[in-house]
Parts: sequence; C-alpha cells; structure tokens
Amino acid sequence: MAFIFTDENFEQEALKSEQLVVVDFYADWCGPCKMMAPVVEELAEGYNGQVKIGKLNVDNSPATAANYKVMTIPTIVFIKNGNVVESIVGVVSKAQLEEKIKTNM
Repeated sequence: MAFIFTDENFEQEALKSEQLVVVDFYADWCGPCKMMAPVVEELAEGYNGQVKIGKLNVDNSPATAANYKVMTIPTIVFIKNGNVVESIVGVVSKAQLEEKIKTNM
C-alpha cells in the first residue's frame, strides 16, 4: 500500500528517508490522478522495503505542494537524500516510472 504523506510528516518521512522516495501529488477530484492511482499502488507493493512510494493530497496538504511548486497534478517527485532528483508531470506509464525509480535508486 502506498504511504500517505502529509504536511505534518513530510520532512521526517520523505526528506529524512534513507531510501529513494517517490511522492505522487494528487487530488481526489482529479481524473488523471485517478488513472495514476493503481500504478502508484502497484509500484508501492513491488518496491516495498526498497523505495518509499506514497501519495500526498494537495488539498489536504497545501503547504508541501506549494513548497515544491506543484502547479499541475498529478506530479510525481523523486527525492533522494532530502533533495528532488527528478519530477514528472501528468499521466505516465508504469514502465516510465519504473525506469526513473531504477535510475535514481
């Protein structure tokens, strides 16, 4: 299951993580976000213990979304050692996400 990031836990769970972190910035009302949800869940299960993969609802956690200048959703951000190493905006395939994960692990 994908981890749930919030404004309150983002620093500890994402920025201080020793693993690669993949954050899907989404909203419940967003159609393209709904298309990405099963892909994010599959990856979270497949990389469990190797990569922390989760979701951040931009409506519930606007400070973190603003801090990362997320203007369009879905936006998927890859964080390693507390720094953004890559980001993808829009709907992408599972294969594209896996390629980015493997590149940044």
